Amino acid sequence: MGDFLQTGAGVALVIAAQSLLVIGFVMISLLFLVYGDRKIWAAVQLRRGPNVVGPWGLLQTVADALKYVVKEVVIPAGVDRPVFFLAPLLSFVLAILAWAVIPFNAGWVLADINVAILFVFAVSSLEVYGVIMGGWASNSKYAFLGSLRSAAQMISYEVSLGLIIIGIIISTGSMNLSAIVAAQDGAYGLFSWYWLPHLPMVVLFFVSALAETNRPPFDLPEAESELVAGFMVEYSSTPYLLFMAGEYIAIFLMCALMSLLFFGGWLSPVPGLPDGAFWMLAKMAFFFFLFAMVKAIVPRYRYDQLMRIGWKVFLPLARLGRAGRLPREVRGSGRRLGALGHGGLRWRRSTGKGRASTSSWPISSRASASG
Repeated sequence: MGDFLQTGAGVALVIAAQSLLVIGFVMISLLFLVYGDRKIWAAVQLRRGPNVVGPWGLLQTVADALKYVVKEVVIPAGVDRPVFFLAPLLSFVLAILAWAVIPFNAGWVLADINVAILFVFAVSSLEVYGVIMGGWASNSKYAFLGSLRSAAQMISYEVSLGLIIIGIIISTGSMNLSAIVAAQDGAYGLFSWYWLPHLPMVVLFFVSALAETNRPPFDLPEAESELVAGFMVEYSSTPYLLFMAGEYIAIFLMCALMSLLFFGGWLSPVPGLPDGAFWMLAKMAFFFFLFAMVKAIVPRYRYDQLMRIGWKVFLPLARLGRAGRLPREVRGSGRRLGALGHGGLRWRRSTGKGRASTSSWPISSRASASG
């Protein structure tokens, strides 16, 4: 058996099994995320929420999913059929694909690549195409307006998210998510994590994640009071289910990123307690609870307010945060910054004799091991 796993077919089989395991975890979590979202919303409004199908209503999401699957797919007249069906599939597949580089524990990752952060943001940026394609192919003014809103909104807040993550990369010297978690492993437990040195930025990251995933109070692309249902107005049955599943999977991905980048991932918050995947899952569940609470208690913003916050508030604050942190990081951790290049970061300095000499920062041992 060991010899077979070393062959090409064996390696492909192992990768397929690991991929199915990750997909299964995400899809099963999705059922409980929707249930938890509805329960939290109901508790805020002093209602019971789902409580009929299954014990405590736990199977309500399964019943809803089956209802969508067996319903007839209604296709409006005049739609672009290939693009109309490709849009929800694209949104769902891209949302799943980003989980390939998310570690749940030390070594528990499908693809432990050096540029994991870039991969996540590249895939997340492509998700906007599913929304645009769905709105354009629907042959509806409401859907088209919703897709245009989504494109502008997601691009606007991706800029802030990128600038915030630059600070994490500078602090760690690596874009590998496992290396970022390892860099937060200190003697002070949760006070060694990046939420403390990046305290203003973690709040900006959370709010930007709400806008990036079209989550209330920034769900303007599907504002039912203005656009009926936005870019999904013409969708029903399984295509609609794929859109909604992709949206919740993207929200869960942002919860995982917040846990990894700022809150130590699978590290224990108390020194002496063992680290493990339990802490990672608990942190992800906590951040999803915050997402659900924001949906329940914060009213929807107007679209002009949304764009003004993104470009006139968050973008300048993110730039100021990076501008203030970069000199400290360069002075205090030049070796980490040098790890961003294969041969170290090179610069030119004057020797005082009219000549310029070239020097380099060596790569730190931690970054070398992780890279």
